Amino acid sequence: MTTYVEQSGLKVAAELHDFISEKALPGTGVAAEAFWSGLAELIHGKGPRNRELLSIREDIQAKIDSWHRDHRGQSHDADAYTAFLREIGYLVPEGEPFEIETENVDPEIASTPGPQLVVPVMNARYALNAVNARWGSLYDALYGTDAMGDLPAGREYDAARGARVIDWAKGFLDEAAPLFSGSHRDVVGYRIVQGGLEAEILNDQDFRAADATRKATDEAPSGEAPIATHSIALADPTQLLGWQGDADAPTAILLQNNGLKIELRIDRNHQIGSSDKAGVADVVLESAVSTIMDCEDSVAAVDAEDKVLAYSNWLGLMRGDLEESVTKNGKTFTRAMNPDRVYNAPQGDVTVKGRSLMLVRNVGHLMTNPAVLDRDGNEAGEGLLDAMITTLCAMHDLQREGGNSVHGSVYVVKPKMHGPDEVAFASEIFDHVEDALGLPRHTVKLGIMDEERRTSANLMECIRAAKHRVAFINTGFLDRTGDEMHTSMEAGPMLRKGAMKSTLWIKSYEDRNVDIGLACGLKGTAQIGKGMWAMPDLMADMLDQKIGHLEQGATCAWVPSPTAATLHATHYHKLNVLDRQAELAAGGARGKLGDLLTIPVHNGENWSDAEITAELENNAQGILGYVVRWVDQGVGCSKVPDIHDVGLMEDRATCRISSQHMANWLHHGVVTRDQVEQVLQRMAIKVDEQNANDPEYIPMAPGYDTIAYKAAQELVYEGTAQPSGYTEPVLHKRRLELKAVS
Repeated sequence: MTTYVEQSGLKVAAELHDFISEKALPGTGVAAEAFWSGLAELIHGKGPRNRELLSIREDIQAKIDSWHRDHRGQSHDADAYTAFLREIGYLVPEGEPFEIETENVDPEIASTPGPQLVVPVMNARYALNAVNARWGSLYDALYGTDAMGDLPAGREYDAARGARVIDWAKGFLDEAAPLFSGSHRDVVGYRIVQGGLEAEILNDQDFRAADATRKATDEAPSGEAPIATHSIALADPTQLLGWQGDADAPTAILLQNNGLKIELRIDRNHQIGSSDKAGVADVVLESAVSTIMDCEDSVAAVDAEDKVLAYSNWLGLMRGDLEESVTKNGKTFTRAMNPDRVYNAPQGDVTVKGRSLMLVRNVGHLMTNPAVLDRDGNEAGEGLLDAMITTLCAMHDLQREGGNSVHGSVYVVKPKMHGPDEVAFASEIFDHVEDALGLPRHTVKLGIMDEERRTSANLMECIRAAKHRVAFINTGFLDRTGDEMHTSMEAGPMLRKGAMKSTLWIKSYEDRNVDIGLACGLKGTAQIGKGMWAMPDLMADMLDQKIGHLEQGATCAWVPSPTAATLHATHYHKLNVLDRQAELAAGGARGKLGDLLTIPVHNGENWSDAEITAELENNAQGILGYVVRWVDQGVGCSKVPDIHDVGLMEDRATCRISSQHMANWLHHGVVTRDQVEQVLQRMAIKVDEQNANDPEYIPMAPGYDTIAYKAAQELVYEGTAQPSGYTEPVLHKRRLELKAVS
């Protein structure tokens, strides 16, 4: 039973009240009375508008459903459909061209393209790993994954594989920081001469003799006479930013390319450095330039206990004192946030950030949370709570040197907004928060997640609605597809999920997001992002494919791990995204609204029974594999084995698309309820087997009556009735049910 404390007309769960009073408020300069009265005014003043906007969503959806039912059996009239969407306010008039006016944006957002991590803030270990993933070992990333085409064999160090890693990395250096002539592969030493980098390379004759001696004796050549070398400078001397150690024998060399940094670690006593001609022990890349600390899709936060954990970790990150005890290989140690890095330079010391720039993702406008009740006993809007409390926590960063933002900004990503009015409402929320907390206007910068169809169709006006705050837009294929299916639920049975990626609407969606972002002046001020690589074990495929996000014009793209961030960072050295954006802007708009509004219903093709079954099984297994962890264990994001036992990063977005697809096929008679139930039960057995080694796992078979299994059934059988096809209402209800009986 939750104990509540009365504050300014609100009932606040005691644990949340204590967290705010004892941990979050002290040190901010905000008086307790000002905070609580400000929160009460936010909930009571903005709550009615929040509910009104949700009602408008439902009304518009009902009209679209009715339009499709009235036109069922007729050929689709795109012009009439577009006119109808304008008539009901789904499409709004587009205003005059404009550019955003966001100020005080940190360089990681404004001008440094690079990988972006998204991690559940409720897991302190993951959060710390992510914030420290600003720097990552390229050697480790190559050695420990399939990036080079295969995986390491055994636990002992494989010298031959190590040599391949070093060769790959030296080839990378030749592209990212080339020498005036020759290759980094041939360098036998680096030194700093008159503030510039010089690489020592053996003279050709001596190099051949030395190499022959090395191969014969498996050791470096020795002799009385020194081996003759010649010095080669960097092709672009300005790429050298600094060094550590003595100029004649540096221990680290810091280079830069396309805005991202590369560090050569030099240690001839190191296991790797001792076998390298130049003594290079590692190549360390600036990797996760920014990280979204997630309070939304990747967490399971259903009550005050959960919200306090999320807020506490965010507070620790903003104060810089978050720590976590970690046990690895039988040893326990404390993980904390990395310090900045300091290097020598001709004009004095150079300090570079040791941590990823952090954004925080609040929840959207839909959900409420029992952590706070309003004067009428209703649960407060969870998005309102997040706005006030995550901003309060971030004030600790604003008041310290060397923290997260060097420009005094707070970065909030706001998901699942439908159209310009909802974006304008989000901006109004932060107007109130800033006033209540005594912050300058537009301290809070807003990230607009372009993952709902009404936002995609009106993206320019969505950006205009927050033009003083916008610091981020992105695309998200999974949520966007889930909303695509729910919006057009009555139009007919949808294509198979795999076919979605080749549809007109998805190409237009990805292109328009960048086109409109560039037209609205985001280049050089705000991020334009792309979605997640969902297969953390398939790094060779990621290296082959994910550079496509840069080619599309994205300044950041999501990756599933620090290791993936390091590998993805190599793409940003290959392609200068800011130059690519200039090319795209000069070429004019690519995506068309008409293509965006193309509905991905099937075109009358006959699916075989095997194809239908395969689609059902893939969806059902994904839903069950995710839901059992969400409901039973409170895990909002994890690597879940798919039907082929390939680990995929799953969060609520993947659950949304799968459940909406099954609901759509069931609604239109492609499959029967009996078929669906049989598949759910078969896949429950499969998921039970995949989790057999988890001592905390609750099997679904043979009873098929667990709370998690019922949640999966509800997501499918009642999928057409879920608001916008979201999974949150069902998952929250079932998680609270399990916590109550536990």
